[in-house]
Amino acid sequence: MKLGVFTVLYQDLPFEKMLDKVREMGIEAIELGTGNYPGNKHCNPDELLENSMKLKEFQRAIESRGLTISGLSFHGNPLHPDKKFAAESHDVWRKTVLLAERLEVSVVNGFSGCPGDHPNAKYPNWVTCSWPPEYMELLEWQWNEVTIPYWREEAKFAKLHGVNKIAFEMHPGFIVYNPETLLKLRENVGPSIGANFDPSHLIWQGIDPVEAIKKLGRENAIFHVHAKDTYLDQANIQVNGVLDTKHYSKILDRSWTFRSVGYGQGEKVWKDIVSALRAAGYDYVLSIEHEDMLASIDEGLGKAVSLLKQILFKEKVAEMWWA
Repeated sequence: MKLGVFTVLYQDLPFEKMLDKVREMGIEAIELGTGNYPGNKHCNPDELLENSMKLKEFQRAIESRGLTISGLSFHGNPLHPDKKFAAESHDVWRKTVLLAERLEVSVVNGFSGCPGDHPNAKYPNWVTCSWPPEYMELLEWQWNEVTIPYWREEAKFAKLHGVNKIAFEMHPGFIVYNPETLLKLRENVGPSIGANFDPSHLIWQGIDPVEAIKKLGRENAIFHVHAKDTYLDQANIQVNGVLDTKHYSKILDRSWTFRSVGYGQGEKVWKDIVSALRAAGYDYVLSIEHEDMLASIDEGLGKAVSLLKQILFKEKVAEMWWA
């Protein structure tokens, strides 16, 4: 396995200075935002697709430092009921696929998106319960009339351009938010749909990340992994449950908070996650995503790198000499 980072945390640094910084910290692979929510400060598809010389310089800057690209990330909502927002997300997604083809990057990361509650809605509507009965009607419409048709068409587009791994982050607020919904989309669209496995969003939902890895791993549906942790405040959970709309800065009042690796679930859980990934046949990148309000970017990333370096397996599995 390789240690990577989602470079948006250093979006204020120029591209090559960012590369130097992460390499010095022990990073081996980079995940690059191409627009939408993560922005495109380090990887602008318009510029790179239009200028072959710039594209070569971009590749050379990465390769000369011994780095690789683990994935291109377009995180947006192409199913958004606001037509302008949806069109912008769709445009970034397609350009990301075209850029992945040119860069020979096998994985494109993003969100599944979430529709509204009718064709002329203004905002997305994430359904979280099955009653009153109109919620089930809404969910059926979102899946069968919007989500499945869109991603069937886009999976064909991606395949035409050599991208066979569309990795969705299972994120609440979007129609794919857990292993069951991911596998439902995969069943209806095809094997190019898989996971950008981020434990942090599963942990606060009450999902055991190890069991989720085993479930998805049996389907060969883990394409990319984010290394991000979540702290669960059991006192607040016991009063208010895990659904929490308070701002992320309200750390003492929230039920859960994103943390640097090791500061939410501890080293043992992360060793179990890494072991489960290896047992499931995952031999790719763990891309650190830093969203910790209690640590600076440098210190939060540094501590995550330090812990993961100790627990990642770097050598091939030995032969079973004892049995």
